Amino acid sequence: MRVTFCGVCALVWLASHGVFAAESVALFDGKSLEGWDVIGCEAVAQDGAILVKGGNGLVQAKGNFGDFVLEYEWKALSADMWDSGVYFRYAEVPAGRPWPKKYQVNLRKGMEGNIDGFPNGKNAVPVKVGDWNKFELTVRGKTAELKVNGQAAWKVEGIEPASGLIALQAEVPKGGQFLFRNIRITRLAAQ
Repeated sequence: MRVTFCGVCALVWLASHGVFAAESVALFDGKSLEGWDVIGCEAVAQDGAILVKGGNGLVQAKGNFGDFVLEYEWKALSADMWDSGVYFRYAEVPAGRPWPKKYQVNLRKGMEGNIDGFPNGKNAVPVKVGDWNKFELTVRGKTAELKVNGQAAWKVEGIEPASGLIALQAEVPKGGQFLFRNIRITRLAAQ
C-alpha cells in the first residue's frame, strides 16, 4: 500500500519528525548595528565586522533566545592583553554593573573559551593569537557546549533560565578593542 500526502501535510510531517534543520540567520548584517543595542560602550560596523571601540558595556542583540546555536568569529586587536566575551541566557544587567553576572564565554587572554562557574567549563583548544577564531556555542535546555575553531572544547549542565539575551562584551579600557563578524544564530526547537 502506498500512502500519499498533500504538499502541506508532507511538510508538516517532515518537520515534526526532525527532517528539516532549523535555518541559520545572520544576527549581524555586516553593514550596520540594526538589530543591536549598544549599552555603556562604543561600537560601530566596520569592514563587515562589529568593532567594539570603547567603554565597558554590551552590544546586545535584540530579542530573547531559548535554545540555539550561535556561531561567531572574533579577533582581539590588542597585542598584549585582551579581554571581552559573549554573554548568553541572562535576563538583565544588575544596577551599577556594566555586565550580567553570568553566563559568559570568555575571550580574555589565556582564558579564551572558558565559562565561569563550571569545573569542566575550561577550554584546552588553542586559539589563533592576532587572527580570526570561530566559536560555536550550542545551548539546549540546561546544557551548553562550545566548539573552538571546529574542535569540541567543553560541555556543561545547569544553565538557567530557559531563555534570555545575547551580547558581546565591551571591556576596552583594560582589554582592548575587539572585532566580531559572521554572527549567526540557529534557533532550535525545545526538546
